Amino acid sequence: MPHGLPRRIRYAFVTQGLLSVLAVVFGVSLVTLLTRDALVKQRLEIEATAFWEKAGTTADRLPSTAALQGYFGAADAAAAPIPAYVQSLPAGINFLYRSHRAVLVERRAEGTLYLVLRTTNVDRLMGNSAITLILIGLLAVLAITWLTYRKSRDIVLPINRLAEDVARWDPAQADAPAPPVISDLAADPSREVRALSSALRGLAGRVSDFMQRERDFTRDASHELRTPLTVIRVASDIMLADPAMPLHSQRSLLRIQRAGREMEAVIDAFLILARESGVAPQSEEFDVRELVLEEVDKVRPLLQGKPVELHVLDGARPRLFAPPQVMGVVVGHLLRNACTFTEAGSIEVAIEADGVVVRDTGIGMSSETLQRAHDPFFRADAFSPVGKGFGLSIASRLGRRFGWPLTLESAPGQGTTATLRFAPAVQARAGLPS
Repeated sequence: MPHGLPRRIRYAFVTQGLLSVLAVVFGVSLVTLLTRDALVKQRLEIEATAFWEKAGTTADRLPSTAALQGYFGAADAAAAPIPAYVQSLPAGINFLYRSHRAVLVERRAEGTLYLVLRTTNVDRLMGNSAITLILIGLLAVLAITWLTYRKSRDIVLPINRLAEDVARWDPAQADAPAPPVISDLAADPSREVRALSSALRGLAGRVSDFMQRERDFTRDASHELRTPLTVIRVASDIMLADPAMPLHSQRSLLRIQRAGREMEAVIDAFLILARESGVAPQSEEFDVRELVLEEVDKVRPLLQGKPVELHVLDGARPRLFAPPQVMGVVVGHLLRNACTFTEAGSIEVAIEADGVVVRDTGIGMSSETLQRAHDPFFRADAFSPVGKGFGLSIASRLGRRFGWPLTLESAPGQGTTATLRFAPAVQARAGLPS
């Protein structure tokens, strides 16, 4: 039987059955004991009443059978031979369970009457009756519990199957099957199950449509933005190549170029994320060091006018079989983020055998900011014009999608360390000179 709600229902019914068994055993045993005591008491009282009502009460009128033995101690005569354990008992009915006896002691002016009843046969009869009643009760409890459990399981099982299908459903996959139709769940489902199944399928359809519209918009918008960005980049390159361009105009053109590169990186990331999960960019074997150096050259203009040194430590030269475009986007976002938030000091890019580490001496982040650093459009200072708040989010999402976990370590005023790990499929010798 599947885990989850049906399993908890099974445990609940098992617990209920055990408690019911204990209640039946205790209840039948208590009722049997009380009934046995009532029968014995009634028998002794009837014998005592008959004895006292007989005319000329004497010891020879006492009952004497295999089950009942009477003794009488007259007040005006010598005491008859009476067992010692009987004489020591108080007035009333005394139950001696260990010896299977019940003794009635009744004192009057004429003397004291002792009636000793052997309860062996009564105990055996009541014990057999108790066992029979317990067995009947247990069978009834087990039958009722089993039937109720089967009915509850039949009701809950379709809901559990729906929950499992919804948990496996990934709306990001275009070919992901929606939750099953109600005919697949049960032959005669309840109205609630039918309503839940219909609502889930409707929700799945709306979510799938929304995801598709989001992918279409991102893809179309990214493609449309590429053309004007290309025009801006080419035009700015031509204008910068003009030696007669004034210095203040060159600074403005450099800013335009930096903004264009950032926008191109964002568009590349959006195009990758807009692809279907099963349609990844084309993979090829590439040198991670060369890719990192290329991205470093792209971000060096961002440090113009800043007392910041950018170093590359290429102690290893790993090679990957993966989409180089994706790796370039991720590393580029990490480098641009470091350049943006580092006003003085240094930025160090370490190429390791199993990853790339970017360390800076920038403003750093607090523990609260670090926890939300991967959230889209999150900025510690919402009014700061620096950064848009989605660089780390894009890098993190791309890393998760392609199996490159991204971790951050940071402290306010001490800089940030971003570590991108990967499992290289093809790895060259480490320690080659740059």
